[in-house]
Amino acid sequence: MRQETTLPPAVRVPPGTRVEVAITSAVQASVILLGVLGAVAILKFGRPILVPITLAVVIGLMLGPYADRLERIGLPPSVSSALVVVALLALVAAFVAGFAVPMGAWASQLPLVWERLREILIDWRGAMDSVWALGDQLRSLTGTSGGVSVTVDDGGPAADLAFLAPGLVGQLLVFLAALYFFIATRHDIRVSILRLCISRRLRWRAAHVFRDVETMVSSYLVSITLINVGLGIAVSLAMFALGVPSPVLWGLLAATLNYIIYVGPAAMIVILLGVGLSSFTTFPAILTPAGAYLFLNLIEAQFVTPQILGRRLTVNPFLVFLALVFWLWIWGPAGGFVAVPLLLVMHAAIANIAPTPPRPTH
Repeated sequence: MRQETTLPPAVRVPPGTRVEVAITSAVQASVILLGVLGAVAILKFGRPILVPITLAVVIGLMLGPYADRLERIGLPPSVSSALVVVALLALVAAFVAGFAVPMGAWASQLPLVWERLREILIDWRGAMDSVWALGDQLRSLTGTSGGVSVTVDDGGPAADLAFLAPGLVGQLLVFLAALYFFIATRHDIRVSILRLCISRRLRWRAAHVFRDVETMVSSYLVSITLINVGLGIAVSLAMFALGVPSPVLWGLLAATLNYIIYVGPAAMIVILLGVGLSSFTTFPAILTPAGAYLFLNLIEAQFVTPQILGRRLTVNPFLVFLALVFWLWIWGPAGGFVAVPLLLVMHAAIANIAPTPPRPTH
């Protein structure tokens, strides 16, 4: 007689205690934190390679539609991408040529600017001496003594250009090569990534991410470039009307620095304060170049840019500020340039992968 065997009933594992849940959550948070720190370290120490490649991808997203137009008339991708890169180099060379001669002339004016600044500080010295004397009297009445000794270091020698040149040339070559190959093979890259998507829905979302990233980044950079060119022309005309020497130089500089939001305009104001010191003698006139630029920049930032970019390319200003601070810390001025495009890339990816549900209508 065959004896039947019965399996014991399934044993239910009781839920973990609060301590176990807390330990599991802490472990998960630690792993995430270590991953974030590792990514930041890679971005920081991989700067010589990652910066030119990232710049190439961002600028390639802007120039991609122009390569598409050349391909529609029958040019192969290798030729269209080469023509786009050569056109970009020609524009940059013309831009640098516009900087070179007037910038060399103004470099010789730096001692004059420093001398004028010293004269202004000497004029203010009487008022400052009165404040310091009042502070000494207060310290004598309260019984506190001693001052603060300040040691000013004249600074070491300037950075050796011959030492930095090979690294800069290498990064430039990496940028140009990455830009060319990205534009020439961008369609193949897209197809290869889409083939990795195992489901049709995931493939559909990935395709929309590619579409929105290219559209948003290209629209943003082209629009910002047109806005900056307009701002540069307005600044040049304003400097010419005020009688500032080399007005075209300051227009070019204003257009260039305006790519780095917040930081660029602040640097431009400081530069124009120095220009006012070297160009004018009376105190109100010294402030006019910086004041004129500040007025034009406010018009651009508050009215022109929101009107041109529209709501589709508008990102929360606080997120823009955080992205700018982070990328400036990681990659310096190059990070300031790519901060907003990378934020747009993240925005497009999140909007397609995790779309927000529609609001209920009442």
